[in-house]
Amino acid sequence: MADPLRREPIRYVALALIASFGVWYVNFSRNLPGPLLDINPRGVLHPEPGGLHIVVTGGAGFIGSHAVMVLAEAGHAVTVLDNLSRGNAGALRVLRDMIPSRRFRFLRLDLGDRAALCDALGQISPRVDLVMHFAAVAYVGESMRDPLQYYKNVTVNTVNLLDCMAANGIHQLVYSSTCAVYGNPEKLPVTEQTPPLPINPYGQSKLMAEEVIRWYARSQPWFKAIILRYFNVYGSDPQGRLGEYPRPELRSQSRISGACMDAALGLVDKLTVKGTRHPTEDGTCVRDYIHVMDLISAHVVAMKHLDNPPPLYNIGTGKGVSVKQFVEACQRVTQRDIKVVYQEEARPGDYAAVWSDVSKINRELGWRANFTDIQEGLQHAWQWRMSHPEGY
Repeated sequence: MADPLRREPIRYVALALIASFGVWYVNFSRNLPGPLLDINPRGVLHPEPGGLHIVVTGGAGFIGSHAVMVLAEAGHAVTVLDNLSRGNAGALRVLRDMIPSRRFRFLRLDLGDRAALCDALGQISPRVDLVMHFAAVAYVGESMRDPLQYYKNVTVNTVNLLDCMAANGIHQLVYSSTCAVYGNPEKLPVTEQTPPLPINPYGQSKLMAEEVIRWYARSQPWFKAIILRYFNVYGSDPQGRLGEYPRPELRSQSRISGACMDAALGLVDKLTVKGTRHPTEDGTCVRDYIHVMDLISAHVVAMKHLDNPPPLYNIGTGKGVSVKQFVEACQRVTQRDIKVVYQEEARPGDYAAVWSDVSKINRELGWRANFTDIQEGLQHAWQWRMSHPEGY
């Protein structure tokens, strides 16, 4: 029989090894490469006093990740739901390292899986106070080629979300919609009273989701929501913590700001501007470019103004900028020799001009855009791309 005294050193060595592994894991394994797993899936989150537990769908995306950062900084606890089909796992890693674990969770989940979604909303703790719904596919050209994907991903998944919110007693929603619902408006700028006449499946699927929310609210008097139609998003966190970096397979469909910087960095050989015969001053599309941080600040303000029926607000700067002007500003910021090709043929499903009248949100919610100089916003985006040339 072994001497018990001889076993003691072995036991202590084993315990020391286990403890050493634990220290290593906590301090170093957070940045290991490989697929991102769920983060803190069974933990109980703890918002700061006065904070909420907020679910952010699509929280790995460009807009959603910035929302998560701002909400966490305000003391809210955030659970991200994202299937990473369009989102960026790198953004989630940054958020994981930035936000205390007691206030951050990520679950890899597809909103199309209703059973999994309902189960997740019922299992996470504490009880969810509010849902901020960003998850969507959002490329106009792609929606023309594959409309069913858009109706499933945007409209049907919003139905699933409302269904699962109802099943779990969650009654507050901030919905992320789009100016694409307006189509080619007869009169500019567009107001919230402008008739929505979308000309592509992306805009139509978003409008249908809005209608689902409105009809659901009519049947559920305790349900409160707000619908935000925002315009063309660009920029990045001015402090350089987060940015925009679509995966390479999505690069051909990325926003004009991302495409310009891809060209400036030499990731693509040229920047193609599609559509030069629109009835605008220089022939290119005219858009209202809203900085991502301004967009998120509008969502934070909107959280305090949920109602039934859900109010509707445009989020923009109130001025139109042509794509040509935007590209020229990007060239000035990057100071790179970007080859720009102007193609007469427009992108399928594109509209000529749209910019917002923001007087309603200015007047009723007291919100205004701070970053109205596109060159300043592009500088924020370029600084992040320069420090992250290969993305996250």
